[in-house]
Amino acid sequence: MKRTSTYFAKPGETSERWRVIDAQGQTLGRLARNIAIALQGKDKPSYAPHTMTGDFVVVTNAADLRVTGKKLDQKMYYRHSGYVGNIKNFRLKDLMENKSDRVLELAVKGMLPKNHNGRQMLRRLKVYNGPDHPHGAQIAGHSVSEV
Repeated sequence: MKRTSTYFAKPGETSERWRVIDAQGQTLGRLARNIAIALQGKDKPSYAPHTMTGDFVVVTNAADLRVTGKKLDQKMYYRHSGYVGNIKNFRLKDLMENKSDRVLELAVKGMLPKNHNGRQMLRRLKVYNGPDHPHGAQIAGHSVSEV
């Protein structure tokens, strides 16, 4: 009787691509979902949850993200230092004005696994407010795909 085994990708066996995404006019949640799938490698046939099979993602024009509904005024972000009574809260509107790249990073972070691999995946995300980015050399050496 022949025994077959399931193939699992090992570190270094999968090819890593650089993806460039223009966020201008795109909805925050839908874009964050597509980025999270690309970082995890779930759109590849070689996906394995225990291995880094995802790609690098460069997002440009994060300042031009679109948010639907009343989220700009109602959505709150919280940060706590660990000291008693030292919780800080921020409205989405304020973050979009000051650090719109951070808004997208937080949205993607919430969609990634909460473990070591998730932190490694988040390091592969590069978000820029304007149309320019310093990753031209990496992208020129790899195949580029749009999400």
